[in-house]
Amino acid sequence: MGDGLRVVGASFVVPGPSGVAVRDRLKGLTVGDEMVLRLVGDHLGSLASGDLKARCAAGLEHDTEGWASRKRELTGLSSSRWAGALTKATHDQWALARRGQAAHIQQLESGVNTIRRRLSLPLGERGSKRAAGGYRSRREWHAKTRRLGVLEDRLEQARADWAAGRVRVVRGGKRLLNTRHHLKQAQLAEEAWRARWEASRRFLQADGESGKRYGNETIRVGPDGEVSIKLPAPLTRLANTAHGRYVLTARVSFAHRGETWRDLVHANRAVAYRIHEDVQRQRWYLTASWTVPPVQTMPLAAVRAGGLIGVDTNADHLAAWRLDRHGNPVGAPRRFAYDLSGKADHRDAQVRHALTRLLHWATRHHLAIAVEDLDFTAETSREKHGRRKRFRKLISGMPVARLRARLVSMAAELGIPLVAVDPAYTSRWGAQHWQKPLTTSKRTTTRHDAAAVAIGRRALGHPVRRRTAPPRTHQRDGYGHRTVQIPGREEPRPRVPGPRTRSVPPGRGANAGNQNAQHRPGRSTEHGFWQQDSLPLRL
Repeated sequence: MGDGLRVVGASFVVPGPSGVAVRDRLKGLTVGDEMVLRLVGDHLGSLASGDLKARCAAGLEHDTEGWASRKRELTGLSSSRWAGALTKATHDQWALARRGQAAHIQQLESGVNTIRRRLSLPLGERGSKRAAGGYRSRREWHAKTRRLGVLEDRLEQARADWAAGRVRVVRGGKRLLNTRHHLKQAQLAEEAWRARWEASRRFLQADGESGKRYGNETIRVGPDGEVSIKLPAPLTRLANTAHGRYVLTARVSFAHRGETWRDLVHANRAVAYRIHEDVQRQRWYLTASWTVPPVQTMPLAAVRAGGLIGVDTNADHLAAWRLDRHGNPVGAPRRFAYDLSGKADHRDAQVRHALTRLLHWATRHHLAIAVEDLDFTAETSREKHGRRKRFRKLISGMPVARLRARLVSMAAELGIPLVAVDPAYTSRWGAQHWQKPLTTSKRTTTRHDAAAVAIGRRALGHPVRRRTAPPRTHQRDGYGHRTVQIPGREEPRPRVPGPRTRSVPPGRGANAGNQNAQHRPGRSTEHGFWQQDSLPLRL
């Protein structure tokens, strides 16, 4: 755009999820069942560690022949299906590490470029909303030169690892590994930490196969909830049924999407399973997952037909406002709060609860939901925002990825369309054009509520800027003209031939857009020469 604003992207209907995962607890496991699960998980976990080490050593030289060779080696130590699951999980983990490495390089490059630019500016030079200015003092300038050297060294090392295909992966998690050195701060005993570490490194997951019995030959779950595991070759002595299988005493019955899962099992469709232990709760869980066929999304015009709900995402609440198809706010704004303090399970439950209330509101009115297509992966850098620690903490704490994933899956389950809009200037323009007009003596409209209106109008295809109302008494001399005029609608009316009144001959009438038509000092109403005679002074 000519005034320096970036181009706003087009809105689009968000496609639904491509997969589904449900979880249920394995209740009633005996001591023997838990022992077998731990032995199988530890054995397969050691194989997964060795396979990951071999894959990382191959680097960019890896090919299909190397993949097949690794799988043949693992088949003799487990089974052909276990070997396939192990090598596939290894490949996915290596690919995920590569994507994270690329994002790390991009973040380092952004930080280096920002510091270099600010170091080249004079001290104390003011910045703009788009770019920071020079550093405030000589001391800060010197500290940033040292940090620039550190970032350049890290960037050089990261680029070398990327070129060589080296990745650094920790099976079990880097955070849990570092906790081993800070047991006192984490209030953990070494035995408790060891139990978590071993549980996180176990491997008990298998991909499904369509056409096989119940959709999975390795971890088989029947319609009645019976769970059986194909034991690896060295552990077949532990089998309690035929064909080297072990049947658990526990039964599963998925409360959520149970009917869908049962239909897939009856049809022998592929279903993947994963068994894991929660050491803190002393429980075992089984997670089932399967792919969902792509669903044709609704056209954007059909979504806009009945209006929608604009939602503004914030660090502690969702601000929502209902809009009709013309972009006019309807009713009062709604706010769905959540508390992101505490543990991850608590935060996730808070997000789900807020989204559930939002979706129930949309379901009652049969409306779509418009949200911002937010991405803060490159916005939390300390180099980008400098001393604005409070703002950095704010955007870092916003659960953007969690909200987006939860909202897409939950909305698809209820059949509610989602419209993603460009987040550019929604808060600024919403506060500028909508906050004050929507504030009344009985309602205080916040900046977030106004942003929700801006998001909804952008999703509906309307401009965020509102049209200014005409003068109250339609007297422009008293109140002035409109501050906003739509081209082609509010211009002077075209000249119509013929008399405007019965007393004016053709061609002599005043134009509606001609200021001479106004009775003002020094201006004549008619185009022709006309002047009133002076009154006689004598009686």
